[in-house]
Amino acid sequence: MEFLIITGLSGAGKTRAADVLEDLDYYCVDNMPVALIPRFAELCLDTRGRYEKVALVTDTRDREGFGKLLDTIEDLRKLDDCTVRILYMDADTPTLIRRYKESRRPHPLAEKGMTTEEAVQKEEELLSAVRRKADYVVNSSSMTLGMLQNRLFSLFSGEERKRSIDVTVMSFGFKHGIPLEADLVFDARFLPNPFYVEELRMLSGLDRPVAEFVFGYPQTRTFLEKLEELIAFLLPYYMEEGKLNLTIAIGCTGGRHRSVALASALHNHLVANRINSVNVNRDIDK
Repeated sequence: MEFLIITGLSGAGKTRAADVLEDLDYYCVDNMPVALIPRFAELCLDTRGRYEKVALVTDTRDREGFGKLLDTIEDLRKLDDCTVRILYMDADTPTLIRRYKESRRPHPLAEKGMTTEEAVQKEEELLSAVRRKADYVVNSSSMTLGMLQNRLFSLFSGEERKRSIDVTVMSFGFKHGIPLEADLVFDARFLPNPFYVEELRMLSGLDRPVAEFVFGYPQTRTFLEKLEELIAFLLPYYMEEGKLNLTIAIGCTGGRHRSVALASALHNHLVANRINSVNVNRDIDK
């Protein structure tokens, strides 16, 4: 069994690191008191293979027990079939001060009359011995979430993560409200409306006559081309920032004709370009 102890400076990204490691099939527990680690390890070992990789986040929030962390790790290493490694999350002082300012939360070691800088320096002193013993030190100061993901995947899977993103292309009707989950919203109400063609009114954008009507206009084809170009430009930057899911919403008045035809076409384009995509037509039956 593999135990990974995630520790380091408050605000350096320990919880984010645990989130990434969950994608590598680690069972993660945040803010584990040091005193409970040995018993927790025994419970995991007793499952006989159910938990092969475990990551525990522990830090100076455990004021009473953190000083015994290194001794506890040495005890874990004496257990049969148990390997233990330490991941130390680090960051420079200006970055940590800025993060605490943005979050408006006090540093866990800050006492009355103490500045955040002084609290960071105090924590660095408390953690100095653990940092020296760490198997991995990751400085997150200038890292985006995507960069952190790639770094951790490189360390703990042996290769950089193959970047991917799941795209949902959703059609909707403005009269039913804009989807709350939408990241990008596009308005197709400027296009000619099949609703006013009697033989098309009861059909949907998934039916060939409606699609042919919608794409029979040059402005529709131009709109789709520019939309495809925009998505191709945006996706690498979303992935670089660590975004794993993107919802593109295309709306028309009722969400049955124009938006459905466009969403279907965009979805097919993404799939043809080997991008994970699903097509959802939210209001097609309303």
